[in-house]
Amino acid sequence: MKELLYGVAYYYEYLPYDRLEEDITMMKAAGINVVRIAESTWSTYEKHPGTFDFSTVTRVIEAMAKADIKVIVGTPTYAVPSWLVALDPTVMVERKGSGRALYGMRQSMDITNKTYLYHAERIIRELMKASAHYDNVIGFQIDNETKAYGTSSKNVQLGFIQYLKEKFDNRLEDMNEAFGFNYWSNRIDSWENFPNVNGTINGSLGAEFEKYQRLLVDAFLKWQATIVSEYARKDQFITQNFDFEWRGFSYGVQPDVNHYKASQAVTVAGCDIYHPSQNLLTGQEIAFCGDSTRGLKRNNYMVLETQAQSFTDRTPYKNQLRLQAYSHFASGANALLYWHWHSIHNSAESYWKGLLSHDFSETRTYQEAVTVGQELKRLSPKLLNLKKKNRVALLVSNEALTALKWFPIDIRMDFSGHLGYNDVVRVYYEQLYKLNIECDVVSVDSQDWLDYDILVVPALYAAPDKVYQELANFVERGGQLLMSFKSAIADENSKISHQGTPKYLQDVLGMNYNQFAIPTGQVLKGEGLQNSPQVQGFMEFLKPKTAKILARYANCEWEDNTAVTTNDYGRGRAVYIGCHLKGEDLRMLFAKIFSEQFHYNLSHHTFPLIIKSGQNDWGKTVTYYLNYSNQPVEVEILEKGLDLLTLQEVTASKKTIPAWNLMIIES
Repeated sequence: MKELLYGVAYYYEYLPYDRLEEDITMMKAAGINVVRIAESTWSTYEKHPGTFDFSTVTRVIEAMAKADIKVIVGTPTYAVPSWLVALDPTVMVERKGSGRALYGMRQSMDITNKTYLYHAERIIRELMKASAHYDNVIGFQIDNETKAYGTSSKNVQLGFIQYLKEKFDNRLEDMNEAFGFNYWSNRIDSWENFPNVNGTINGSLGAEFEKYQRLLVDAFLKWQATIVSEYARKDQFITQNFDFEWRGFSYGVQPDVNHYKASQAVTVAGCDIYHPSQNLLTGQEIAFCGDSTRGLKRNNYMVLETQAQSFTDRTPYKNQLRLQAYSHFASGANALLYWHWHSIHNSAESYWKGLLSHDFSETRTYQEAVTVGQELKRLSPKLLNLKKKNRVALLVSNEALTALKWFPIDIRMDFSGHLGYNDVVRVYYEQLYKLNIECDVVSVDSQDWLDYDILVVPALYAAPDKVYQELANFVERGGQLLMSFKSAIADENSKISHQGTPKYLQDVLGMNYNQFAIPTGQVLKGEGLQNSPQVQGFMEFLKPKTAKILARYANCEWEDNTAVTTNDYGRGRAVYIGCHLKGEDLRMLFAKIFSEQFHYNLSHHTFPLIIKSGQNDWGKTVTYYLNYSNQPVEVEILEKGLDLLTLQEVTASKKTIPAWNLMIIES
């Protein structure tokens, strides 16, 4: 890209009256140079089967071209028209426990259904014919926040059986053994008699089916990308707006899509990110999104959706929209698009407010966007293509996430639990973030993680044996490993090791364990640990062999009370945390481990002051100082440089950053 992209999703089809030229005038005033269109309105473009009308699409593209605004065209396949369901009701997804979905909600189709795929391909091709040739169309978004939507219809079940045949080389006995089907008489006697997976109580089979559903997403996006690439020019990108687990806002690794595999279909990685705001704004979700998405193509990425006003509890305070924007660029984003331009006047998302409110007049949020847009016109060459090289990586796994859905960390007698994979991932990432330890979020499915100095591995419950062996080799060669409880338990089939835990890592970690419990008031005690960190949710009783003890359980009624260990192995070092801690307690332990065990030079600045840096196209270091609080904070600038926002020279000195504000220093 030649400039930072700053824009909005724009739905001309949703407007209560024609105000395209007025909108463009307001966009230009705000420095908006790109809009995203078309991904939501299949039924508008094809009111009747085979009858197409893309006049609204071409009108917007042509009007934007006159204003020198770029366009990203989305394929409108994530919300099907009602006539398609009337034509073939099996287009609607069939899910475990709820049967066939009723028409109305978006993202409720079966992405493997042949009728759906036939009509989806037709609308994609017709849209591409109508739009791809325009000079200001710079790229295409395939579908929208794509998932398999829990699809488990008959054709999906048959596809899964074929997948299992290939996985086990048609050896039924191998599958029975790998999945433990002797239990409760679940043994499969023939492929033809394979039962409906929706009824399974077997975690190995259930987790494998969810992995297969993720593979359906990979195939679907690759299928769309192949069609789009037939029409796209070499200078037009293909992207997707990958999102994350949703708990009222973006929350950790996406359970239903393996981003690292699905992103192979696109040429530029894209994402959605929504987060708490007002007094709850921390920037953590923005950073996690960037640290994850940046690694999908090992390059800069695009934020295709993020909030402007959003809901009432997220209407941003003064300076927050600006702070959020630069937080994305600090993580390596090359594009930032708000969802969306104007607030919708009908239907489900009427109060998920856009940059403009329902009356289309200027809001304070819009006025702040004007400030950002005008600044970016000047700063774009300095901030574009920020490259980051981090020493630390957080290693994540979709397979571990799914396994811990079937077997929660704090599992009870009724198989329920409260502590899942993303609860651990999120709290581990949070402490790195708040200590200003910049990291990349990488997947066990790639080999990229072998290149880092320090690996942080939260709750890697299940993985192929080769992953555990590679972790051992990583430490032996001189790497430093920080691993959490509930790691290295099972293989890729969620089969628990009978050779002891942690599997293949007992020598590396210098300890093992075979008992664990839910805490009943235990705290940690150890040299340098203040305020008695509270053990929460889960605890393992570690048995050191060669490992040194960093912390023990206090108030412990059990005989074994070792909680945290460190062990030298080969040229490296491995630290294991055998219990769940939250917030400041875990942050204190992380600070001790990184400074004393890994000899990592921690910043003396911590949250709410967040520091991020990278190199720009000019070969200069750009450092962002981001104040995520309602009070001014003092920062120590260590080098001479140029304040890019004020264009003033900065010497090594102390500076004050106002509430919800920032500094950007090029040094």
